[in-house]
Amino acid sequence: MLQAPYGSLDRDKPLIRLPFTHFAVGTVLMALTGLIASIVISLMYHFEESTYTHCQVPNYLPSISASISLVPERYIWRFCIGLHSAPRFLVAVAYFTFYRGRFAKRQLDLLFSGLALLASLAENVGLLMLTYVSSTETYSVHKYGFIVFIASSFLHMLITCRLWQVVKKYSLNPEEMTSYRWKLRLFVFNVICLLATFYFFRRHNKYCEPGIYTFFALCEYLVVLSNMAFHMTAFWDFGNKEVMVATPPEDKRF
Repeated sequence: MLQAPYGSLDRDKPLIRLPFTHFAVGTVLMALTGLIASIVISLMYHFEESTYTHCQVPNYLPSISASISLVPERYIWRFCIGLHSAPRFLVAVAYFTFYRGRFAKRQLDLLFSGLALLASLAENVGLLMLTYVSSTETYSVHKYGFIVFIASSFLHMLITCRLWQVVKKYSLNPEEMTSYRWKLRLFVFNVICLLATFYFFRRHNKYCEPGIYTFFALCEYLVVLSNMAFHMTAFWDFGNKEVMVATPPEDKRF
């Protein structure tokens, strides 16, 4: 029986070939599923525990930190973020490569591209820290993970909007124009929700008013959801690209 040589054409075909749009949607859906599942389970089965605050006033929504520190919510969230975080590193590098090609002769924008990459990586690391170290385990580590996530997320969105403002000036692609507009809207919305979150959190701690922590939790949800939506704009940025896993071509030299 004749056998095809190792390194034939079949071997050199891509092992996995996935449209980037499917890849982007799947990545964000992992985090969204974990968030919704954790909050819903907390409300249904751990309402008193997840909505308790030191003020002991009526509260109707759990904070994200409270919901993901309970069981089984903790493990659902960790599982989903574990699957979500790995592709995020790949997307961060993909964006850096994209910017480097667009801004090859613009030194300032190349610098911003590198800062955007670092901010994106730090955001993902901060998310992993606050995910795998809950507030009930080691509060200080969870708190610093949250600070890193929020600060780097803000910086990443700010720099990204600046870079896409430049991209928009020299692009006739309608998808890139749409992407820039949505990035800007989501960034502004995220900042408004973030300021509201800080306001309600401070007001709750200072005055211990009934229901104020609920508004804090709601604004916290909106901050995270707008962050997810911002990352979903990759749907337009890489709409015609594919993610491929393939074996390296065989070197036929002897």
